[in-house]
Amino acid sequence: MLFGEQPREWAGLALETVQLIEKFIVLTSKIAERVPERASTLHKYGIWAEGLLSSLDELEQSIYAAKRFAEQVKHTHYDELSQQERLSYKQHVYFDKNAYIRVFSLLDKLGTLLNLLLNLKTERMKVHFSYYTVLRNMRENHLHRELMLPLNELKERHQEALNRLRDRRNLEIHKMNAELKDDLTHALAHYGERKTLENLKPNMYDLDQSWEMVQGSVHHSFRFACNLLRRLGSI
Repeated sequence: MLFGEQPREWAGLALETVQLIEKFIVLTSKIAERVPERASTLHKYGIWAEGLLSSLDELEQSIYAAKRFAEQVKHTHYDELSQQERLSYKQHVYFDKNAYIRVFSLLDKLGTLLNLLLNLKTERMKVHFSYYTVLRNMRENHLHRELMLPLNELKERHQEALNRLRDRRNLEIHKMNAELKDDLTHALAHYGERKTLENLKPNMYDLDQSWEMVQGSVHHSFRFACNLLRRLGSI
């Protein structure tokens, strides 16, 4: 809507991922009817899966908007920006920030669901655990290797980009807005010089990498989870 375009329709791997989540939600309801003693837990899984589906949609939209607004910024110095470019830059910063915060929020939600669904007991390792703690638990304790291996491969493949995004996320949440840090760094290093905008392309590359990692992790997790529920329903 922001760009006068038709609503996006899922396709390819993203569509398969969404369909797996939707299938998982349906399975939780069906099995809950057949296994009433586990109905409460199964319905909770279904609600969490719906939340993950919404989070996936919100992340994709945030990344798309951040990239589109970045494309509208044509100059490299702040004083060269037209009024429209300054507005586009501010919109880009908002959606970029929204995206990299959502990356880790979504992963942690996935980790929480996997921890309970697979009875991993990751809280024994760390009370306030993250998705990465859940994955480390699976790896070090050789749990569900058929799921752990592809999840770990995705983590390793995109680790550098995710590390950069994590640094930006931590800076934003715990210390200083990323754009203010850029201002301070520039002011200290280039006193009296013109303010140069950060290079937006590497940041957008990192967001693309994060999308591949998140989407792939959700896809593998829910394919595994659907198979797990089918086995439960056949008991």
